[in-house]
Amino acid sequence: MDAVAALSDPAAIASAFAAFQHDAARLDYWLAVLKIIWIDVLLSGDNALVIALACRSLPQRQRLWGMALGAGAAVVLRIVFASIITTLMTVPYLKLAGGLALIFIAAKLLVPEKDSEDEVDAAASLLQAVRLIVAADVVMSLDNVIAIAAAADGSVALLIFGLIVSIPLIVTGAALIMAVLDRLPVLVWAGAGLLGWIAGHVIATDPAIAPVLQTALAGEITLAADVSSALFGISGGATGALDINELTMSLIGVAVALAGGAIWRNRRAVEEDAVIVTADQPDGDVSHAER
Repeated sequence: MDAVAALSDPAAIASAFAAFQHDAARLDYWLAVLKIIWIDVLLSGDNALVIALACRSLPQRQRLWGMALGAGAAVVLRIVFASIITTLMTVPYLKLAGGLALIFIAAKLLVPEKDSEDEVDAAASLLQAVRLIVAADVVMSLDNVIAIAAAADGSVALLIFGLIVSIPLIVTGAALIMAVLDRLPVLVWAGAGLLGWIAGHVIATDPAIAPVLQTALAGEITLAADVSSALFGISGGATGALDINELTMSLIGVAVALAGGAIWRNRRAVEEDAVIVTADQPDGDVSHAER
């Protein structure tokens, strides 16, 4: 209710715009925005696929409602998850756990998924479609929200921005974007590297880990860029600083995510080749091999 009231309060709107102007002069703000958008692009495809599969047997007039209600439920789940995760990120060692989870998500991103069309049954009614979508999103939204919460780095405004961006991606844009990613696999690897980078940053900023790293490394790298904009009334330059500890852990996160994903990808390929070879063998050959 407070958020709704704030939207109708001119003073609150002016204050929010002033805060945006202040944040827009920071290079790290726009880097976080770009990270959130890219993460949404990579991780919203499965949500769009589940919505499409669950609604494919609905009458034409109900499909749009099914997609809209399903996407709305997905966003509500993400808001709930994000609120919990953002609060827990201040607890020691939970950022470490979140960072390790992100590395797993990044590695999994590089592994080709098995055909999952048969795993999502087509719904016979609108209510059943929404139930199917919500049940799937309970599992699938969590990795997206962990990644967005980590990229937002505690900023509620950035977190909300990331969740808002998710809506059109889930409903309309994800299928097209996933087709582009299929044609340009290097973008998927770049996204996995980005998640690894964020994972390293999250681990480095854990309240229990940061003091340990500080004893090993210290220092900053300063970055500067021109962010003048007539549209937002911004002039001058933006500066940002990279902590040596965070930079080192981020690079390690990239290396671990890409290496782990490559190993996992190769193992999946070997397993699939073995299944194909077994399926091609005559029954007699299989029985002989078993003996």
